[in-house]
Amino acid sequence: MSVIIDNERGNGLAKLLYDCFSANGILGVTYMPEDIAPKNVEKGSLDHLLFITFTVSIDYQRDATSLWESSRRSFDDPETRYLFAPKSLHETPFEKIVKDMRKYRLSQKPLRDADIWRTIGITFFKKWGGDPRNFLEHCNWDSRIILKRLRTETHLQNGKLVPDYPNLRGAKIGPLWLRMLRDNVGINLLKNLEQVPIPVDIHVARATLTTGVVRGQFSGRLEELFEDIREAWSESVKGLSVKDRPMIALDVDEPLWHLSRYGCSKYRDKMTGDCTVSDRCEAREFCIKGKVKIENSLVELAT
Repeated sequence: MSVIIDNERGNGLAKLLYDCFSANGILGVTYMPEDIAPKNVEKGSLDHLLFITFTVSIDYQRDATSLWESSRRSFDDPETRYLFAPKSLHETPFEKIVKDMRKYRLSQKPLRDADIWRTIGITFFKKWGGDPRNFLEHCNWDSRIILKRLRTETHLQNGKLVPDYPNLRGAKIGPLWLRMLRDNVGINLLKNLEQVPIPVDIHVARATLTTGVVRGQFSGRLEELFEDIREAWSESVKGLSVKDRPMIALDVDEPLWHLSRYGCSKYRDKMTGDCTVSDRCEAREFCIKGKVKIENSLVELAT
């Protein structure tokens, strides 16, 4: 089993997808599920930052559209609004948090999701005055330091060291949070974002494989290809520019997600690579024939 990374192909695809997404969208879709804020919440406000931060922390093995809709409904309901306030989370019994996160199906795994949510809230309350911006500033707005501290900082709980930022510290969600801080919250102080790897989920992975940027023969766990996918986009964007600045890997996260979510995952034949919407797909010239079958976190690749 072996795969190759085609950076030249990735370079062409990155520019194409970014330009298409910025203009008319990918397959007609121009927005991400997280782009819609709760009612009466101003972009860039502390409320907006907390809404984004808490919600992305449980963005794993979820349908993104339903997750963000559930989060907005929870935020808009006065009875569950406290879930987005670090001080209130600190003062609320865990059992009530579990119950209230289920009201609009915000939690999918009730105990685990509530534990992640509450732990992050208490961390921001106790250590950063309830404002994640204080943490970011303490990291000198440096993305490398932010990701390192998310991964390593802990506290003592029942005699054991546990993470301060469960899930937010993950290889996918940490970079995803940083991208959302830039793109959704509008924080423009973040530095060294070019060193942040693309947040790889099933959609970014699928789009990378179906376009042949990573291709070859492979059978195994999809996660085993994640490092190749990160490397592919880190290298493929080099030499490209967007908005009078160098393109970075985070810039192709949304376009790739759209390509898979609204194209490859629905219309591409897993065994042959034939696609029923190829005539109107922005990436049709990069579509590669062959098997790209992803099921239950396992992948069979023959391209």
